[in-house]
Amino acid sequence: MSWQHVRISRFGGPEVLELAEETTIPDPGPGEVRIKVLAAGTGFTDSFIRRGRYLDFKGPLPFTPGYDLVGVVEKAGPGVSAPLEGEMVADLCVVGGYTQYAIRPARFLVPVPDGVDLSEAVCIPLAYLTAFQMLTRYRSFSPGETILVIGASGTVGTALLDLARHFGLKAIGTCSAANVAVVEKFGAVAIDYRAGDFVAAVRKLTAERTGGAGVDAAFDAMGGSHFARSFACLAPGGMLIGYGAQTMAIGHENLIAAGLGMARLKLWGALSFLFRGRRALFYSITDRRQSHPDEFKADMLALFELLRSGAIHPVVVAREPLSAAKDVHTRIDAGGFGGKIVLLPWQGEPSR
Repeated sequence: MSWQHVRISRFGGPEVLELAEETTIPDPGPGEVRIKVLAAGTGFTDSFIRRGRYLDFKGPLPFTPGYDLVGVVEKAGPGVSAPLEGEMVADLCVVGGYTQYAIRPARFLVPVPDGVDLSEAVCIPLAYLTAFQMLTRYRSFSPGETILVIGASGTVGTALLDLARHFGLKAIGTCSAANVAVVEKFGAVAIDYRAGDFVAAVRKLTAERTGGAGVDAAFDAMGGSHFARSFACLAPGGMLIGYGAQTMAIGHENLIAAGLGMARLKLWGALSFLFRGRRALFYSITDRRQSHPDEFKADMLALFELLRSGAIHPVVVAREPLSAAKDVHTRIDAGGFGGKIVLLPWQGEPSR
C-alpha cells in the first residue's frame, strides 16, 4: 500500500515542499508507535524551520515538516504499554507531522478525548499549550488583570486571547487592520500596529490603572528590538514573556539583533529591582517539555478537557490536503488570515 508525506530536501521558500510517495508502511521500534495521522497543524514555526532559521532544528535533510499532529495509534512497538492501539493521541513532534503515517516515541503522546473536532484538537499541542503555560506557569493572574498580546491574530495569539477570556483577564492585542475583527471576537481591544505607536496606545488604554499605567503581562513572539517596546508597555511589577524571533525569521532583523533581544530579556529578568519590579523571561515549549514532562502532559489534558467542554474555541480558518502544503506555506508567509490552517492527510483535493 502506498502512502504520502511532505518532504523538504533543501531549505528555502514554499517551493521546497514536495509531496513524496512511499510504498512500505514503517513499523515502530522499541518504545515507539505508528500513528495514522488524521490532522496536522501548520503555522509560522513550520515556515521558520523550512527556511533553516529555527535554532532547535537544523536537519538533517531531507525531513518531513509539521510541528504537531493528531491521529490514531495503529501499531505499538515492543515495550509500549500505553497508548493502546486504536487510541486517539496528540503529539508535539517539532518535525514529522505532514504525513499519513508517523513513527513517534510513545512517552510524550497525550490521549485526545472522544467527541472533539480533530482540526481543533491539533491546535492544542503547540499554540494552546504555549499560551496556557505562559499564562499559568510563571505567575498567578487574578481576574480583571490586563495582558498585551503582540501578534494577536496568529495561532498562539488567538490562543492567548481565548484563554485570557476563559480566565477572566482583560486583553489588548496588536494586529493588522485586516484582523481587528479576529481580535475583537475574543472580547479584546485591538490595536492596529501600523496606525501609530502601539506603546503610547497601550499606556493610554491603561492610564487609569491603579499603581501606574501599563499591562500586567506582555507576550511577544517578534523578538529582537521589539522586546524593548513590549517591555515599555509593562506596569510596575509586570512581566514580559518572549517566545519567538519572528523579526529574524522574516528577514527584518539579523541574528545579532535577535541575540541582543535575548540579552535584554536576561538583563531585565536578573535586575528587575532596577525596573520597578518589571521582569522578563523567554519561553521555549520544547525546553519546558524536556524539563517538566509530567507538567506537559497534565497541561495538555487540562486543555483537552476545556476543548471538550466548549470552554475554548480554536480558530481554524481552512482544512487542506497534503498536496496543498506549498499553497498553505505561501499563505503563512504572507500572513494576515487570523487563525490556523490544518492539513488533513487523508483528504482529497485542495479547497477552492
